[in-house]
Amino acid sequence: MTRIYAMLGFIPWGLPMLKSKSIHLLLSVIFLIFTTASRTAGANRYQENSRRDSAANENLGSESFKHIILTLQEDPRYTQAVTWRTDVRLNQAIAEIALSYPSPDFGKSAKKYQAKTSRLKTDKGLKYYHSVNFKNLLADTVYAYRVGNGKVWSEWFQFRTASEKLKDFSFIYLGDAQHDVYSLWSRTIRAAVIEAPRARFIIHAGDMVDRPNSDRQWDEWFRAGGWILAMIPNVPVAGNHEYSKQGLGRFTLSKYWKSQFALPKLDHEDLDKTVYNIDFQGVRVIVLNSNLAIKDQAKWMENVLSNNSNRWTIIAAHHPIYSSAKRRRNKPLNNYWKPVFEKYKVDLVLQGHDHVYARGRGPCPEGGNCRGPIYVTSVSGPGMYKLDGRNWMDRAAENMQLFQVISVSENTLSYQSITVTGEVYDAFEIVKD
Repeated sequence: MTRIYAMLGFIPWGLPMLKSKSIHLLLSVIFLIFTTASRTAGANRYQENSRRDSAANENLGSESFKHIILTLQEDPRYTQAVTWRTDVRLNQAIAEIALSYPSPDFGKSAKKYQAKTSRLKTDKGLKYYHSVNFKNLLADTVYAYRVGNGKVWSEWFQFRTASEKLKDFSFIYLGDAQHDVYSLWSRTIRAAVIEAPRARFIIHAGDMVDRPNSDRQWDEWFRAGGWILAMIPNVPVAGNHEYSKQGLGRFTLSKYWKSQFALPKLDHEDLDKTVYNIDFQGVRVIVLNSNLAIKDQAKWMENVLSNNSNRWTIIAAHHPIYSSAKRRRNKPLNNYWKPVFEKYKVDLVLQGHDHVYARGRGPCPEGGNCRGPIYVTSVSGPGMYKLDGRNWMDRAAENMQLFQVISVSENTLSYQSITVTGEVYDAFEIVKD
């Protein structure tokens, strides 16, 4: 008992003379005093944080709304998701959207959406993520939107919804960014958009950063993409560098992933918001997670591909079916995914991971009658590996930063792989009757 009182800051000299009931009463009073003081301190801290956030809201500038990004969460003909982040809790988080017209007065008819807000503890302190899914939009229509707190706003951005018809379009596919993202990957995504300014979405084939829970590296990725990410919808693929190991060999998805990317839900604890499909103007894009639950995804694909009325089918995954860099093999993908791709006549498989460029149908049987999809591996960042010289590749390269522009019409899929300095390195077409 003496030790307890000493910890509280005084010595009970008269303690031996007190009766047991008196001792218990004294302890109860002391406990009540300290509990009340603790609660009061907690309330004061909350009030202080609220005052601080309110003051910060008054001092917000348009640059306070960061990491603004479009993703495809539901039907891209009639919806569009946007997410952004702030360093302080907003009094209210709002996005406005309006039909975009040549007249600068278009904003007068803007509709307000209240955002869903979540907070994330990062290695740079608390960050607040805000997300809105614009709904009931008109197909094949240009909209303008901005985000803010009702008083202070970002600049206006624009996007176009998907068409209800089989209308020609192009999209961009990027391999791993991962290293020196702001310094060197930035030139790739910018060159891609200069080459294909009307691209309708961008597929990022995983390993967008090197360390999955580094705020600095994700900030580099968003700064490198800048307004591009806020104007062209993004289709992110989870790579192995979007995961960290948390003991017993279990992989844990980056804590940033679900906060910053609004993506379709999946009723699977390990695969939710990393495995999904999007239908866009006659193309079904299927995003897979090559890090885990490979067999589960093969079963899921059976359902998604057997109920597919689209003209074209494209798979995006991080690890390649056929490796092209040295000392790399992905047998589970070959065993479980490749047969499904071939069964349902997938047209194109877009991949990353190997930090080289490779394109081909895989090893062909004798007689050269190759079947199955065309497999592509590419890299957009500066991290480079050596080719292994396997003979499945029709075109290959190392030590080159590349981006890909893929154009789709009803009967033709045209593919170009272009160096960051603008030279076409590889090209082919798939033609359907």
